[in-house]
Amino acid sequence: MLKRVFDLAHGRTGDKGNTSNISVICYDEKDWDFLQRELTEERVLDAFKLIAKGPVTRYEIRNLKAFNFVLENALGGGVTISLAQDIHGKSLSNVMLGIELDGYPE
Repeated sequence: MLKRVFDLAHGRTGDKGNTSNISVICYDEKDWDFLQRELTEERVLDAFKLIAKGPVTRYEIRNLKAFNFVLENALGGGVTISLAQDIHGKSLSNVMLGIELDGYPE
């Protein structure tokens, strides 16, 4: 079954220089293992390939049922030099939440 990340989790973003971090927090504990297996650094980098040059690093926060993805080279150089409309990358969580994941257990 096909799911999008937003079916299973919500997100928050932050920025520092040219780096964006996006947290993905599970709505339900039962979805942790599926997201851990399917929402990989490679899949995230592919979803952001037109925005972020990478690398992407995933940190797992198991007790919160959350992940923090750090996307480097993602904000057009950072707030002080970027010409991007969203120079802080606050809308990037929408890209993350739109990632399609196949194989969700019925």
